[in-house]
Amino acid sequence: MQSAKTLKGKTLFITGASRGIGLAIAKRAAQDGANIIIAAKTAQPHPKLEGTIYTAAAELEALGGKAMPVVVDVRDEESVAKALKSGADTYGGIDIVINNASAINLSPLQALEMKRFDLMYQVNTRGTLLCSKLALPYLANAQNPHILMLSPPLDMQEKWFKNHTPYSIAKYGMSLAVLGLAGELRSKGIAVNALWPRTTIATAAVKNLLGGEEMIKASRTPQILADAAHIILTSPANETSGNFFIDDSLLAENGTSNFDHYRVDPKSALMPDFFVPDDSLPPAPLTAQEEC
Repeated sequence: MQSAKTLKGKTLFITGASRGIGLAIAKRAAQDGANIIIAAKTAQPHPKLEGTIYTAAAELEALGGKAMPVVVDVRDEESVAKALKSGADTYGGIDIVINNASAINLSPLQALEMKRFDLMYQVNTRGTLLCSKLALPYLANAQNPHILMLSPPLDMQEKWFKNHTPYSIAKYGMSLAVLGLAGELRSKGIAVNALWPRTTIATAAVKNLLGGEEMIKASRTPQILADAAHIILTSPANETSGNFFIDDSLLAENGTSNFDHYRVDPKSALMPDFFVPDDSLPPAPLTAQEEC
């Protein structure tokens, strides 16, 4: 995959960019000198979650990028439209849309209130479609336009659904959007791809929902997804579309051979994430380093 190497001067619209994976991708772009529209809901500090759109903006500008913090609810069409227009007016257009915002609840159907499913579906599937749709007029005028979803490969196995069917449906909806939009937009030169981690990633969601500090120790940092996303977003749009990338495999294909620096705790075995296909083999061992 040939890459232009830099996002300097590009304008990225990133949902959920106030913390976690979205912020990590934004910071990697800011290091190149990109413009970042931070489209997220957190304007005021949260008692359990670090970061707001304003602290994120300060971090990005300190790295050399330009940042526009905007309060955005991806379920609200007017909110998304205003944020896109404001960003395009300020920076002269929009080159890249990253659909990162996501809601998660791992309850089985019998235990889940339907309003919880509605939230996941509206944020994950509908929010992805809405942001992509409203961004298309801007992307059509961009050089090397990309849409990137933080969503899994379409590996349709019972095991990925049986324990949390509602979440899986809502999350796979983002990936179905990749499949369809890649075909719909290919003739327009707009790339649409998905990126997914092989292991759990050290984010607040993993800590709060999947197992606390022990799960964090068994995770990689968001930087691995930021580095993988950078490869995708600097690749030619007319040659790189319709792909479901796994972070470490993509990095390995582009010359990375050592993944140790992405581990939170080198002495902990890495925890595989949901939805990674059985035939996707890791380019580096997931065992604890002392066991390798």
